Amino acid sequence: MRFERGRMPGSNTRAGNEETGMINRKLIRPTLSEIQDQMGTRMQRRKPAPPEQTNAENFYYIKQMQARTPMVVVLDTGDEIRGVIEWYDKNCIKVHRANEPNLLIMKSAVRFMYKQSENKNNGDELPGREPGNE
Repeated sequence: MRFERGRMPGSNTRAGNEETGMINRKLIRPTLSEIQDQMGTRMQRRKPAPPEQTNAENFYYIKQMQARTPMVVVLDTGDEIRGVIEWYDKNCIKVHRANEPNLLIMKSAVRFMYKQSENKNNGDELPGREPGNE
């Protein structure tokens, strides 16, 4: 038996392992910081969820209030209320009427509303569209 420096007798050499089919491989495990970095880049690439509220309704009310646009508010009962939107909040609008008392209307009771200058229809079509022309 021949002894070499740095080797012990009976130790497997690489060539010997390849012949027998056994190779010692080092198990590579990522560190916790590497995993967090990978998760962070995945989260950053994800598109953010759309906002719950677009504020389009608020913009519309403010625009009509500033211009003092005469509006027609159609209620669920079919009644029409004509006036100018004076004030609004999350649940209701205040309609100022010239010769009648002002009204505070719950938004849940409103079917739809439109500018008084637009064509009136029966509520089945969108304002400004004639039936049959699509």
